[in-house]
This record gives sequence, C-alpha cells and structure tokens, in this order.
Amino acid sequence: MKPTSLAELRDAVRDSTGTLLVKGAGTASGWAGTPTGVDHELETTGLTGIVAYNPADMTVAVRAGTRFSKLQEELAANGQRIALDPARVQAGATVGGLIATADSGPLRHGYGGPRDLLIGVTMVLADGTVARSGGHVIKNVAGYDLGKLLCGSFGTLGVIAEAVLRVHPLPPATRTVSIPCDVTEAVELTGRILEARLEPAALEWYGGALHARYEGLESSVELRAAATPGGTVDHEASRVWDGEFVVRCGSRPSQLPAVAKHATAITSSVAVGVHTLAVDSATAVERLRDEFELTVCRRPAGSDLPAWGRPHPAVPLMRAVKQRFDPAGRLGPGRFAPWF
Repeated sequence: MKPTSLAELRDAVRDSTGTLLVKGAGTASGWAGTPTGVDHELETTGLTGIVAYNPADMTVAVRAGTRFSKLQEELAANGQRIALDPARVQAGATVGGLIATADSGPLRHGYGGPRDLLIGVTMVLADGTVARSGGHVIKNVAGYDLGKLLCGSFGTLGVIAEAVLRVHPLPPATRTVSIPCDVTEAVELTGRILEARLEPAALEWYGGALHARYEGLESSVELRAAATPGGTVDHEASRVWDGEFVVRCGSRPSQLPAVAKHATAITSSVAVGVHTLAVDSATAVERLRDEFELTVCRRPAGSDLPAWGRPHPAVPLMRAVKQRFDPAGRLGPGRFAPWF
C-alpha cells in the first residue's frame, strides 16, 4: 500500500486487517528489531510536499514521505533550514523516517534531535483514527505532546502523515576546526572549548581529531575558530564506516575513551555523550550492552544478534504506551522484540 493523501492513508489503515509494517525510503530498514508476521507493508513515500510554509513564522508543515534533502532545498531558497544533518539524508531518508528513528547528526550538539525540532504532528492510529498534536507555532503548550512519543518509535505507535518542524536561518558563514588528538585528549579539549564559551554548533570526535564547527557571522566564526585551543581550520569531517555492526551508544561524555576502545571507527558528539560506532563482531556489541546504553543496532543481513539488549527500567512504561496506542499489536510487529 502506498497512499498519496491523508485520507488514503487513513483508509488504508482503517480498512485493512492484520499487521502493518510502516516504511519510508528504507534507508534505516536494518535498524531496530527484524519485523515478523507482517501482513501488509505501508509505504509513506507517496505522501510528499510541503503543506504550509511561511518563512516569517520559522515553521514548516510537510508530509512525512518527503525526502529530507528536498525539503532542505526548498527551505534554502528562503535562507532557512531544518537544523538536522543525519548521515543518511543523502541516501534519500524521508522526514517521517528521521522522526520515527530519532536520527540526528553532529548538529544535535547545538540544536538537539528531531524531538527538539518537532512542534506538531498528524498521525493515523492503528484503528484508523486521525490524531493531531501540537500546532504551527513554536510556543505551544496545549494538550499532550504526542510528537515526542513518535520520535524513535519505529512506526509502532502510529503512522506519521505530516510533521510541523521548527526552522532556523542558514548560517552566513561556517568554519570547522580540527584538533588532532586521541579520545582521552578529546574529552579534556571538549571541556576547555565549552568553558571558553565558543559555542560550536557541532563538536565531534572522528578519525583521530576533535572537530568543532562554528556557525554565524563571518567575523564571529573567524574569532571563535582562532580562539579554539590547539586547532587548525580544516575541511568538513566526513564519515567512513567499514565495520559489520553499527550501533548508537549513549554514555556520560567523560566515558568516551571507554566507549572508543570497542570501535573500529567512531564519531562522537563529545559534549552530548552520543556516539555512533562501527564494531567488528556481535561479541563487541554485547560488551557495549553490558557497559552502556545502546539505542540503535544495525546488523549485517542474516545476523541473529538481537537488536535490543536486556530490558531497561523504562520498558514496562513503553509496553503500557504501546498497549494504549495499539492494543491489537498491528503496527511494526517485531520492531522492539523481545521487549514487546
């Protein structure tokens, strides 16, 4: 099923029976648990285009199947952007897919992740009910903020039809300063940069260097780049992954050295404590699970490694939310197995 409007999406959910697997562009199809017992696939890439956009309001309403790169192109024509830069955007990731997987990139240091930029959502629940939450203004405190629940839900609570996102101005100038260092030095340098109040938009350790990205007026980024301890201005950092398993791991920022010892490649938002690692074996994934919190595990095809580890204390609450939104278990069966 590939609906092209909210009404068709509602009808597809309401008039079908059995379980549904919600898909976007498929750029994260290997994330989370392997779907099981799926009766129908529901693809959202037919839901495209901007619904409402007034640059002066600094918000945009967009259909969920819109490619994120396409949205950014249209916003750039007005000197604006969504301050998200996940690596898989270039692979064709959709707006709804980024929300459903809570994916983000280095800009999470300065602007947060999808949950921080999502201010409204229209969704279709498992029984076909159309639900709306939030609105088109940044300061909106009315009702429950259901959009936050959808971030990272992997299509198990509802089908995202439309999203209202906060936009930011495109920075007039950027500079990236690269500081060669090991992971232990990176933690110390991160503290110095934060204490100096240089306010980088991104602060990532990758490829044997700490990269600080500054955004703003030309004069401002020049001053802050020059004031960065031990740094030299370099090109933007790129990412190369050659491991079999890729996981996203959360820890205290000071634990970066302990996380990095497991990785064959790693990029880390040092000040936030969110790391993306490539590792070479399922054993390494299990060791990480023993020590830290993993939120995403991308496994090789055919791997029997569970996507999720031991249930953490919030899992009973997650089960209760799932039961409330989807009591028949129609949406995304297997995505959070074995938790529910």
